[in-house]
Amino acid sequence: MVIKNVSLDIVCGITSKIPDTGRPEVAFAGKSNVGKSSLINGLMNRKALARTSAQPGKTQTINFYNINEAMYLVDLPGYGYAKVSQSEKQRWAKLMQGYFDAERNVALVIQILDMRHEPTADDFDMINFLIERDLPFLVVCTKSDKLNKTQFNTQNAYFEDLFREHEIPFIPYSSQTGFGLETLKQHIEAAVLGN
Repeated sequence: MVIKNVSLDIVCGITSKIPDTGRPEVAFAGKSNVGKSSLINGLMNRKALARTSAQPGKTQTINFYNINEAMYLVDLPGYGYAKVSQSEKQRWAKLMQGYFDAERNVALVIQILDMRHEPTADDFDMINFLIERDLPFLVVCTKSDKLNKTQFNTQNAYFEDLFREHEIPFIPYSSQTGFGLETLKQHIEAAVLGN
């Protein structure tokens, strides 16, 4: 996957009608502060196109990044941030639901988890939602560089075991070293071309 042109084309808030892009879409889902924006920036080989923040809950819109005029990377709002009001959580949930309820050309959903921790209840809800909807998805486990070798091997075995039953592929990833990035690009390319 060679990215020649990239631009933030569409930003949708709660009142926006989510447009049909007419192109394959690769959507990114994950809880707040899991490294979603860093992963998207890594894929696009841009430092700050997707805005990263130390403060969770920064992405409150659905952002569509046009890649080579051929596909879209779609940054969905983060979920599960405790310090957000209940009404705000419901607004985000409605926005996410609206995205998946529309008849979209979703080539792949990339569910992002923090490799250092077990998935939260919200993570499992999202994974079960993707399974129930029969959406094509894989899991990227971010922050793998923050584990030593023993911790990495332990967590790797944990995630392999966790996802074995549903044969869900997962990729350990580091935004610091780029570890896992080429594998992820191959999965995205295969999903988009096979779409």
